[in-house]
Amino acid sequence: MAEPRAKLTELDPVWRQIREEAHKVVRDEPLMGGLVHSGILHHPSLERALAYRFAVKLASGEMSEQILREIADAAYAADPDLGAAARADLVAVFERDPACHRFLHPLLYFKGFQAIQAYRIGHWLFEQGRVDLAYFVQMRVSEQFGVDVHPAARIGKGIMIDHAHSIVVGETAVVGDNVSMLHSVTLGGTGKEEEDRHPKIGDGVLIGAGAKVLGNIKVGHCSRIAAGSVVLNEVPPCSTVAGVPAKIVGKAGCDQPSVMMNQLLPND
Repeated sequence: MAEPRAKLTELDPVWRQIREEAHKVVRDEPLMGGLVHSGILHHPSLERALAYRFAVKLASGEMSEQILREIADAAYAADPDLGAAARADLVAVFERDPACHRFLHPLLYFKGFQAIQAYRIGHWLFEQGRVDLAYFVQMRVSEQFGVDVHPAARIGKGIMIDHAHSIVVGETAVVGDNVSMLHSVTLGGTGKEEEDRHPKIGDGVLIGAGAKVLGNIKVGHCSRIAAGSVVLNEVPPCSTVAGVPAKIVGKAGCDQPSVMMNQLLPND
């Protein structure tokens, strides 16, 4: 068993980095040894560690940890894109969140990262036609993390959700790659429509804390939505919108707003 595990670690620089950091944590803080071993060092790959975390966090009296672990292991084995997305998300958090100092921090401590990985398994279940189980995952993610993402929503890679309190993403919402959003963001509808009714967020968009984007509208790539804004109309690419209702107040200010995380308005 040692040789395959070593080969997997050697071929996966993200997982190798996480394991090196885990060993350092155990050396520096022995009281964390049990958590770090069970959450990281016991596992041969990032996918297995993610499956363990999914099961531990979402298990309840209604669904055992063992069953959830089997579901997650099956999802990661069937769809390599789940693991690829998790790595992109992890790197995104590490690069954009100044409070993240190690790769293992999102995996062990950050509920935004953990919630989005659980959503990805729920989405996989939904796509497999296992709708009720997907809804169960959505319910538990909402209860445990305060993040309510419909399993039918489509979310890209390289996602960073900072603080991740009171995040809501509706059924027909689409979120592109390399998007960053802060707490209390809503991607919602405007009424009781049953068709395509939620926002379409382009690549590289930055959504500030408390922003509400409502209706089947497009937010162009590399745009910024200021904190507290209510967006009801289409947002052109590479622009900044602010206010209630939101209006265009300037350009985005940089090529990659979601990476730079600059939330100051042009007149600031």
